[in-house]
Amino acid sequence: MLPSALLHGLDPDAGPDGRPPRRTARDWVVDTCCFLAALLLFLADAVSLLRHPDVPRSLAVADVLLGALSCGAVWLRRRWPAGLAAAMVAVGFVSSSAGGAAAVALFTLAVHRPFRHVAWIGGVDLALVPVYYWLRPDRDLHFVGAVVFTTLLSVSLIGWGMFVRSKRMLMLSLRDRAHRAETEARLRAEQAQRLAREAIAREMHDVLAHRLTLLSVHAGALEFRPDAPGEEITRAAGVIRESAHEALQDLREIIGVLRAGESEESAGERRPTLAALDALVAECREAGMKVELDHRVADPATVPASVGRTAYRIAQEALTNARKHAPGAAVTLSLTGTPGDGLTLAVTNPPPTQEPAPVPGSGQGLIGLTERATLTGGRLEHGRTSDGGFTVRAWLPWAQTAPAR
Repeated sequence: MLPSALLHGLDPDAGPDGRPPRRTARDWVVDTCCFLAALLLFLADAVSLLRHPDVPRSLAVADVLLGALSCGAVWLRRRWPAGLAAAMVAVGFVSSSAGGAAAVALFTLAVHRPFRHVAWIGGVDLALVPVYYWLRPDRDLHFVGAVVFTTLLSVSLIGWGMFVRSKRMLMLSLRDRAHRAETEARLRAEQAQRLAREAIAREMHDVLAHRLTLLSVHAGALEFRPDAPGEEITRAAGVIRESAHEALQDLREIIGVLRAGESEESAGERRPTLAALDALVAECREAGMKVELDHRVADPATVPASVGRTAYRIAQEALTNARKHAPGAAVTLSLTGTPGDGLTLAVTNPPPTQEPAPVPGSGQGLIGLTERATLTGGRLEHGRTSDGGFTVRAWLPWAQTAPAR
């Protein structure tokens, strides 16, 4: 139900190259109405012209033939709007029965072509109006009245056509702006994911280096002390097994992640774990935040290091977002979980008590947290609560370790 020209503007690649767009159902309805309107005006003028006693029969028949051909040419108005309008200016000047078709052509020109075409062709048409009525005066209207009426009618048709064109151009510009906004948002999201992957890759690299170094030290001790007591050998073998298992777990997280160059600042960055969560909450309280901590993990030291780091980063980013977007609101941080069931972390805040300041780039941190949780094997959800607040909820895997034999 949209015009074919508008559909072609919204999607230029939809039709074959070099060929005009095909008429839509709306085009057929509009073209039929335009043809019928031109035909009715033609019939009314043709009957009056053939019955006019002062007009020679031959001139009347020639006028009617030109008018009939002009009505048929209305079906070509979409393909050649400028050419048809220019031709109808000349035909309408010598044929009064072609007036309806000339009006349709002038309206089509204003809809489908820029203003410079309308100015030239419409200007010539308006300039010929006084000459037309001077050569062919109307029996029912005075010269001045006929010129004013025809001029107002032509200007109205041009204005109506330009209004339709402006609405179409506005729709195309809004569609183009929306498309650019979607593209920019997708690029920003992809860039945020890439940066988050690079940061996770750097962090996992440090962990793997630590695991493999520990494994190498204990394996070297076994190699150089084959006569060590059995208890020491058993303990060293257990450490090697545990380190190898943790290294494989971390390696699974880093597979497919792009390894970026490590800067000097990030190389010396401290890697906190779940045990540092109390210090994070205390730091936030010292900064003036109202944070309530519901810590139900009995022994945080038993949480795997990679899971603990991820939980710490999620809590850190969620508290930062709450401080930026809900200043003055009380924040609740809950942490529950057991081996085998996983670790669940939730950060919830009510609606802000004061208007937050605008923050550029909002939403990118949540994208990075989602990527971090996914790479760890967990999931993260965030969104508005029923009372207008905001919540971030994450679940992270916490495998149950088998008892030593």
